[in-house]
Amino acid sequence: MTKPMFDTIALIGIGLIGSSLARVIAAKGLASHVAIATRSSVTLDTACELNLGDSYHTSNAEAVRDADLVIVSVPVGASEAVAMEIGSHLKPGAIVTDVGSTKASVVSQMAPHIPAHAHFIAGHPIAGTEQSGPEAGFPELFENRWCILTPLPDADTDAIAKLRGFWEACGSTVEEMDPDHHDRVLAIVSHLPHIIAYNIVGTADDLETVTKSEVIKYSASGFRDFTRLAASDPVMWRDVCLHNKDALLEMLARFSEDLSSLQRAIRWGDGDKLFEMFTRTRGIRRSIIEAGQDTAAPNFGRNGPKSNTGEAAE
Repeated sequence: MTKPMFDTIALIGIGLIGSSLARVIAAKGLASHVAIATRSSVTLDTACELNLGDSYHTSNAEAVRDADLVIVSVPVGASEAVAMEIGSHLKPGAIVTDVGSTKASVVSQMAPHIPAHAHFIAGHPIAGTEQSGPEAGFPELFENRWCILTPLPDADTDAIAKLRGFWEACGSTVEEMDPDHHDRVLAIVSHLPHIIAYNIVGTADDLETVTKSEVIKYSASGFRDFTRLAASDPVMWRDVCLHNKDALLEMLARFSEDLSSLQRAIRWGDGDKLFEMFTRTRGIRRSIIEAGQDTAAPNFGRNGPKSNTGEAAE
């Protein structure tokens, strides 16, 4: 780009998402200055060694003083504490957003602490891997991925447009959504699969008749995929469960009912029902490939050069 979109962008949190943002901002010239803040001095030193920003801070308030765009990339349970810390230090016209995978909770935590002279627009880039930390980021993380914005009804339209333009410059396709609807959608497409994965891997670990070495040695592709999801950041997923509780419990109840139906079909040898279900769900997989959200390549393309862009930890 010939001119940066923002003079200063402050990144609060420099894990996978934050460090990927730092890299794509630098690669595409989206800001003149990137201020990085994290409460861990060790993580901050790593970010500095990786040359991810232009200034480095252990104080969130200090990092946002001159920021035109503030992106909060912390576990959703820490959102309110961050908003309380930075609110009074935001300059007029600053845009504040986040990357958390629950939205109603983040809005209720952060919005009351953002002053009227700044603009709060919650967001969620649907992208990630099972890796974490500043070393895990890469600039292509957001390419051809969705980013959902959940602005409040009175949000400034110019600020929304500018934030939309930022995410599009990062490679994402942007949509707007009501926070509660976002949480219901993500409960089924992201949160529930991760919870099931954690549970299945835990069950395998608890089996008395199968040793842990056998679980690892003979892991088929299905179990390997579950372990990939279950390797995601435990702090992040603890907070997702606690902060999207209602939607997740609703989806868990629906899943339990459907699982009971599947159990009955297996018990009674209902091959027609099993075939109908497997045929219907196979169609969903094909639709995901056609929508460009994955690949039909063998092993889902995970042995190729783009294999590190798998969608765990959303």
